[in-house]
Amino acid sequence: MELLTVLAAVLVAVGIVGIALPILPGLVLVVAGVAVWAVPRGDAVAWTVLAIVVAIVVIGSVVKYLVPGRRLRESGVPGRTIALGAVLGVIGFFVIPVLGLLVGFVLGVYLAELARLGGHDAAWPSTRKALAAVGWSIVIEMAAGLLAAAVWVGALVFA
Repeated sequence: MELLTVLAAVLVAVGIVGIALPILPGLVLVVAGVAVWAVPRGDAVAWTVLAIVVAIVVIGSVVKYLVPGRRLRESGVPGRTIALGAVLGVIGFFVIPVLGLLVGFVLGVYLAELARLGGHDAAWPSTRKALAAVGWSIVIEMAAGLLAAAVWVGALVFA
């Protein structure tokens, strides 16, 4: 059982790092780590902790996409600009390991706004807003990951 707890801790830690460096599915690894601990233990505490962690991760994942997207739309960045940013983000993920998703998204937003508005001075404010949205997305995901990890650590300490 102690070996599984260590493995769980490693998965949770790698998940937290995966949130900061978006090369790994951070929140998925956090849930997997808690599940590695909870499933073999199989008692009410373990299942409750796993359920709470899954709920935190699901809510965090939804909020991670809703809040930044809404802020971009409210600031006047059109949906097609966000879509091009998303497409280039996915391409960037495969072209530039680790940071390609971020670089591709921001580049996509900049290029779409450059084409739409016709100049750097007009396109740059939208790009800054896209950078802020990416930042908020990472902050929200990190908060969810750390909260989930804290729930699990609390169970380790107090249960």
